[in-house]
Order: sequence, then C-alpha cells, then structure tokens
Amino acid sequence: MAAERLERQDWALALQHLIAMFGATVLVPMLTGLNVSVALYTAGVGTLVFHWVTGGKAPVFLGSSFAFIAPIILARDNFGLAYATGGIVAAGVVYLLMSGLVAITGPGIVRKLFPPVVTGPVIVTIGLTLAPVAKDMASGDWATALFTIAVTVIALTFLRGYFKLLPILTGVTAGYLFAAARGLVDFSQITAANWVAIPDFILPAFSWEAIGIVAPLALVTMIEHIGDMEANGAVIGRDLIKDPGLHRTLLGDGLATMIAGFFGGPANTTYSENTGVLAITKVYKPHILRITAVLAIILAFFGKFGALIASIPGPVMGGISIILFGMIAAVGLRQLVENNVDLKLNRNQLIVATTLVFGISGAELKIIGDLQLVGMSLAAVVGVILNQLLPVEEKAKQQQ
Repeated sequence: MAAERLERQDWALALQHLIAMFGATVLVPMLTGLNVSVALYTAGVGTLVFHWVTGGKAPVFLGSSFAFIAPIILARDNFGLAYATGGIVAAGVVYLLMSGLVAITGPGIVRKLFPPVVTGPVIVTIGLTLAPVAKDMASGDWATALFTIAVTVIALTFLRGYFKLLPILTGVTAGYLFAAARGLVDFSQITAANWVAIPDFILPAFSWEAIGIVAPLALVTMIEHIGDMEANGAVIGRDLIKDPGLHRTLLGDGLATMIAGFFGGPANTTYSENTGVLAITKVYKPHILRITAVLAIILAFFGKFGALIASIPGPVMGGISIILFGMIAAVGLRQLVENNVDLKLNRNQLIVATTLVFGISGAELKIIGDLQLVGMSLAAVVGVILNQLLPVEEKAKQQQ
C-alpha cells in the first residue's frame, strides 16, 4: 500500500464512517450474544487485513454480517458460542476456497452458481426465520418496542442528508431514553465497568454439526460481497472487480471473517453504509477507512462503552429487530423483482418454493458423521443444486 499524506479533515471523515457503520456492527453481537467490544475490534482488524490483501485500492470497511445472525443463534443454542465462532472460521475458509476458484476461472462462476433466483429466497428466509427472535425480545415491554419502531420509521422517512444514514442508531438512542424513563435500564453495570478493559475474547471450538449450520451461509454472502464491490466501484468510478480483482476482495473478506471467528467476533462483510458515506462526501481516499478501522479498535478497549451497549433493554432491540429482520426479507424479495425473476416459469417457482420451505422450516439433512445442513444452510445448497439441474425454459434463457 502506498503511503498517503494525512490531512486534518481526514480524522473527521473517518469518525463519520465510524458512526455510519456503528449501529449495524454492534447490533449483530447484541442479538447473538457475542461481545460488542470484540465485534468492534475484529471489524477494525478485519478491515486493515482487507486493505493489506487488496493493496489498499478499495475504500471499504468491513463490519458484522447480518446474514449470519440466525445460524449463529442456532449454533449457540445447540452447541454454545465457541462452536458458533468455529463455524464462522469455517465460513472464512469457504471464502478462501471461492477466492481460489475465482482466480482460476474468473468472477463469472459466482454469478452462475448463485443467481438471484437462488439468493433471493435464501435472503428472505434469513429475515423470516429471525422473526420469532424479534418478537420474544419485544414482548418484554411492547410500549418501549413500539416507541422504538416509531422513532426509527420517522428517522428513516423524514430525516435528510447524512442523518438519513443513522435511523437505527437514532431509534436505539430514543428507545433507550424512553426505557430509562420507565425504569427498564440497569445502570449498575456501567458504573461497575472499568474505563479501559480488554475485550472478552473467546477461542473457537469446532464440530461438524455447528460448521454445517454456519459455514454454508458464506455461499449467500458472497453475492452480497459482489454487489457491494460493484456499488463501491460505481461510486468511486473504478471497477474493483477487475482491480484489485474479485479474487483478492474475496480473499480479504475471508481472512477477515476467519480472524473474527478466532477472536470470538461475528463474521465480517463489506458495508454498504460506508459506501453511502462515500457517495455523500465524494471523498474516496482508502486511507480514511483505515483510520476508521483504527478508531474502531481503540473504541473496543473502552470498558464503559461496552457496558453501556450491554445495558440496552431487550424491548428496544426487539423493536429495532422487527424492522431490521423484515427489511432483510424485503431485500430478498427486491432481488427477485429487480432482476426480473419470472415466477410464472415452473423452474423458478420450484427453486423459490423449495428454498423457502427448507429454509423457514429449519429442515435438517445429515451428510457424513456429525456434519449436517440445517435451515438456511440446507436451503442455500438445495437452491444451488436445483438451479444447476432443472432445465432452463426458453423464456428464462432470454432473460439471462
């Protein structure tokens, strides 16, 4: 990476990127039981690794991936958090394998294996299978949950400019203050926490069952990765799929995810929130994102900050999650619509219908020994196989 001269405003721009990624990055560990400070640390380290692998050519920040929330919760509840993070390490390995395949064959192989007719319904299942989690959190105090939802909707609908990027953070802050006024916030853990503290890192544990739940989701998030690279490249006016190359960006994402798993953090992914900041500011210097990464690492060692995040009541997070998980499902539907997937074709109907049922039902398939595919992981694999096996109808050929 070429050395770049720092300017005074670069720090302010980096802080802006930190705020943009903050709400989503800390929300994932809060929902899954992982440590918020560890998530910030691994996001920062992962971003620096990504920039190293890609030669510092892409102004990208890597944060916690929402796609892995459901499999992490499932693996956590059945085997424990350590095994869930072991699955995250394995997901990083899947990225590395795909990176090697792309380096040999070119980026077209990913789109061929995972077209919108496959990834769309899988993304829908990610949101819908999380719906009971949101409902359970919100049920502790529906008044607080509904207030949080209302403020988030208002922020998303009526705020303009930079603040439109922060509806989740706005909703959580308002919900927290509302819950505090109702006596639902326990401030004792904040008072007891040290100002500076080492994040609660945990070492991963490995079992084929947990890996089978978590790792296959990497097949879906690769499509998200390509979309983010294309969006980022469109904003800065450079084709990042060609330079530094999709194989390098996949490698960087995979290494970042493996590192996160080894430290006890959630899987990393490229962040569209930060691409939005690039579009607004028109400042595309990659080193600003590296400053953001360093700021995230520093923030991870503030003990009181971690305690403050941990004190957010469940109903507040439940309210936010109702919106968030619903929007994840909507993104899957949008993929089908925007890519003109014709559901009048029997082939497309079969792929979408089968994928949805396998994903939402939580169906299980034992492969070898303790290795099994569950729910969304099984849905993703079934979708890929059906897409390869079912004959393409003439009208579908014309759409491709």
